Amino acid sequence: MNRSQRGFSLIELLIVVAIILIIAAIAIPNLLKSRIAANEASAVSSMHAIITAEITYSTISSPSGFSPTLNALGPGQGDYIDANLAGGQKSGYNFTYAPIGVAPYPAYTFNVDPIIRSVTGQRSFYTDQTNVMRYNTGAVAGPNDPPL
Repeated sequence: MNRSQRGFSLIELLIVVAIILIIAAIAIPNLLKSRIAANEASAVSSMHAIITAEITYSTISSPSGFSPTLNALGPGQGDYIDANLAGGQKSGYNFTYAPIGVAPYPAYTFNVDPIIRSVTGQRSFYTDQTNVMRYNTGAVAGPNDPPL
């Protein structure tokens, strides 16, 4: 009964699976941290785009004032920002814009918060008509948080 054995034994397959699981256990947390960092960088970049769009909108509009909504800066209206950003959600973050006062709006507040904190992003961001970006790592950012 000396047959030549071909293939892998069960032990060899289990060892290979265990090695793959160990490598995955090391790699997946780093991948998630990288995704959070990329989402935060995208949120800051999008925030900068909206600040620039608001400055342009205020400069061009007569009488001078800020936009009534994010949609007013988007395609088909202002064409300053893309449709995703004008819709209020991009790269795992919610974008909340609120004009202050009555039209023409002399001021605004703008918050950028992760959809799921610690999953899509860690930090929240805030700005207003002063154009200073602020952040908070554990809660919704506000005007008293440290600048970015």
